Amino acid sequence: MNMTGDGCVICNADLVYLEKSELMTCNVCKKKFDSNAHCVNSHFVCDECHEKEGLDYIETICSNSSEKDPIALANAIMNNPNIKLHGPEHHFLVPSVLLTAYYNTIGHPEMIPEKIKTAKQRAKNILGGFCGLYGNCGAGVGTGIFMSIILNSTPLSKEEWKLSNLITSESLYDIAMHGGPRCCKRDTYLSLETAIRFVEKNLKVRLESSVMHCTFYPRNKECKLRDCGYFPKNARI
Repeated sequence: MNMTGDGCVICNADLVYLEKSELMTCNVCKKKFDSNAHCVNSHFVCDECHEKEGLDYIETICSNSSEKDPIALANAIMNNPNIKLHGPEHHFLVPSVLLTAYYNTIGHPEMIPEKIKTAKQRAKNILGGFCGLYGNCGAGVGTGIFMSIILNSTPLSKEEWKLSNLITSESLYDIAMHGGPRCCKRDTYLSLETAIRFVEKNLKVRLESSVMHCTFYPRNKECKLRDCGYFPKNARI
């Protein structure tokens, strides 16, 4: 097992990732879950309790935003203390900011709140630690959630099914090629950049796009520093 993470929600101690899952009791809701992680002091917080405030905050902001730049919107949201440095809330963040930017860009902002609710429900099915334990980063999967929603894709769809899976595969490829360890901020940026390119190429919709310079690296113990393309060039190490 190895220790890493941005800290336990209960005591801020390092997290421990186990090779095999164990039955644990959430220190917040007291429900029991199979999990591969707890902190060095044996505290365990389930995904729902970990992300609840963050999910509600993302939904509120995105449902009422006129932003057309998903990167700018993501940065504004991630700078709120309700959003942890790492965590499953990023699985919902990616499709939410993309949906908001997309519908604002095509002139249908009235559709955003309902689409965000759908994304929230689907993103809840992506577990925390999905990147390392399932080989399937939740931020990358979030681009597929976004595409499936705007195209009304179902398991019986043809072109819509293809595009929903294709955007996910391209996102995951870009994330994988940057290598580990996981960084929810880096993987969010990579997913958004991939999605912006994909939407313009395949749907002929050009979303606004900010230049990204990460401001979260001082908090990340596993930051790749200058090996990450989003690390500020003038930052001190």
